Amino acid sequence: MKVLYLCTELYPFLKTGGLGDVSAGLPPALQALGCEVRLLMPAFPPLHQAAPVQQMVAPLPRAPTPWGAPPDLPSAHLVLAHLPGVAQPVYLLQAPVLFDRPGNPYLGPDGHDWRDNASRFAALSWAGALLGQGLDPQWTPDVLHGHDWHAGLMPAYVRAFVDAQQPTPATVFTVHNLAYQGIFPAALFPQLGLPPAMLDVHGVEYFGQLSFMKAALRYADRLTTVSPTYAQEIQQPAQGMGLDGLLCERAGVLTGILNGVDEQVWNPATDALLPTPFDAQTLDNKAVVKRALQERLGLAVRHNALVFGVVSRLTPQKGLHLLVPLLDELVQRGGQLALLGQGDEALEQALVDAALRHPGAVAVRMGYDEDTAHAVIAGADVLLMPSVFEPCGLTQLYGLRYGSLPLVHRVGGLADTVVDCTLENLDDDSATGFVFDAFTADALRHALGRAFALFRRPQAWRRVQQQAMAQRFDWATAAHHYLAVYRSATLSRPAQQPRLEEREPHVRRHRL
Repeated sequence: MKVLYLCTELYPFLKTGGLGDVSAGLPPALQALGCEVRLLMPAFPPLHQAAPVQQMVAPLPRAPTPWGAPPDLPSAHLVLAHLPGVAQPVYLLQAPVLFDRPGNPYLGPDGHDWRDNASRFAALSWAGALLGQGLDPQWTPDVLHGHDWHAGLMPAYVRAFVDAQQPTPATVFTVHNLAYQGIFPAALFPQLGLPPAMLDVHGVEYFGQLSFMKAALRYADRLTTVSPTYAQEIQQPAQGMGLDGLLCERAGVLTGILNGVDEQVWNPATDALLPTPFDAQTLDNKAVVKRALQERLGLAVRHNALVFGVVSRLTPQKGLHLLVPLLDELVQRGGQLALLGQGDEALEQALVDAALRHPGAVAVRMGYDEDTAHAVIAGADVLLMPSVFEPCGLTQLYGLRYGSLPLVHRVGGLADTVVDCTLENLDDDSATGFVFDAFTADALRHALGRAFALFRRPQAWRRVQQQAMAQRFDWATAAHHYLAVYRSATLSRPAQQPRLEEREPHVRRHRL
């Protein structure tokens, strides 16, 4: 089965969150199951610069579509590249006017979305749909798999080809975070090159605007999201972001599949970024890693300090505003905080103020770098994730792998992956962390208190660490589930005539 994987981030070349890790982990796991996977990505500078050899594939055609004018886009073309360390070939969408920009792939220097993001990511989706129509005569996918709103128009373009009686691949779309929907003014619709009938409440229209995410949820053959609990939550108004009705309507094709952990990157026994390796049998070595973290961030070196780690974007979703009023108490109880992140200015300032009040006990590092992320996740005793909502979460999975017990709000993938340290769960050795239910500062305070209480019982603490480290959330398991979704999507498609490039290749390219 040939799978085209549409995404915007790929670790280690470009990463703003978990999407980059998923794109690095899932395609190789699919390939190991026999899928022939290729990636399609915008030619952002880090990707373009990492691929010195690029093979021209084709320009994006400007000819009319079967339903009307094509998308109004700058000149663009596809190249086929090989990135170092990536086994799968990568199509790069070359359009310097759209993608040759430094820094964050989505935001300008002012911290706001690029004004032409609709065109930038419509181009990505259009390129994916055209590859499904045979734009590369050497390789045509059976499945197009888009990720998050940046690839949201791809299923809509494919549906337009279907309605025009063109043979097409099956489409699968994965929601990584429904809160980010790609919403744009309705006035931009003519530029997108979609059939006029799609500007409708039953199409891409969203409360008088356009939603790339809604386009995917409406038109993809199969939908997935990144945990079973989140798949249920987004069908409810509280987390449905105005799309819960549509998601309920399409519940029969929606599947929750947990993300995995890339063992090549996140494994304490082989992690080259740590001062010493460790595993469940050599947990004493984790004390060396904890000390290195304290020294790195300027925390007082105390082995008996309960170190709480945070590696997170500082956004309202992540719930860290609950933590701020509890920091003085956390320090008074002998705890320390090691935080790596950036985002909301007010939250950043509150955390910096706490660090100034508590030198040696609260350390705040603004920004993100992989070395410090590994240091915090491996060296902390507890990883804090009090998220308001969390589609899957990867940090808690890394924490489990490193024996850094997650403390989480019971939502989404956090609920699916962390087992609370209740007396019953401690008794049967199933506990792996700390879970609180009500999203309140008081509930978080009680969970912090339970962490302190368990930490004072070293033997019980170590048993929980070992149980946490025994958990496996691997990409091989996730890939099996995705392969089942691909098969379901392709089987659901009606029998189709061979694609035109298989019958009359000279005509196919002209008709595009």
